[in-house]
Amino acid sequence: MPQKSVLITGCTRGLGRAMALGFSSAGWRVAGCGRDAAALAALENEMGSGHFFSVCDTSDAASVDTFASAVSAGFGPPDLLLNNAAVINQNAPLWEVSAAEFQQVVNVNLCGVHHIIRAFVPAMLKAGRGVIVNFSSGWGRSTSPEVAPYCATKWAIEGLSQAMAQELPGGMACVALNPGIIDTAMLRRCFGGAAGDFPGPGEWAKKAVPFLAGLSARDNGQSLTVPA
Repeated sequence: MPQKSVLITGCTRGLGRAMALGFSSAGWRVAGCGRDAAALAALENEMGSGHFFSVCDTSDAASVDTFASAVSAGFGPPDLLLNNAAVINQNAPLWEVSAAEFQQVVNVNLCGVHHIIRAFVPAMLKAGRGVIVNFSSGWGRSTSPEVAPYCATKWAIEGLSQAMAQELPGGMACVALNPGIIDTAMLRRCFGGAAGDFPGPGEWAKKAVPFLAGLSARDNGQSLTVPA
């Protein structure tokens, strides 16, 4: 059986890094990107040969196109595409969030997902297989004060994913995924020290990686949550 491949955006830290290590340990080939060259090099060194990592700003279409060309040359279309890269605004009422900060959240969390889809899904369609997972959030299905920009983008991911699912041919799937509440740097920006009450990325990945690896065409159009 051919070795399966997964593409992960935002893999230099947190959930992305934990997933890269988890999929590698499970025998998958991993392609990933992030904006921190040193962190990518360290991850690649830790995982060993057979994987591919490159600096890429998913909010920039040209950067994504360059990354996609490099991945396609060495990997071909991924079996599993994980749109994980995201940022969150500093806690503040919506009217105090600057236009620049609001735009950054939209550019990364929403436009970045479209850039990756546009760059990779055509080859997946040609191959007639593949699962696209767009990372949503509990705040893509509910809301909290002072994170309105983040909530807006994750609610948008839910709608984008359901609409895309209706566009895919049989044999493929697009799902929105709520990863759950995990102790990451992003959560600590919102929860402070209380974030430590939740599992870290490594512990989370022990359940998340097998769950993600098991997704198939039967899950198309679903809004899923990683089992606690």
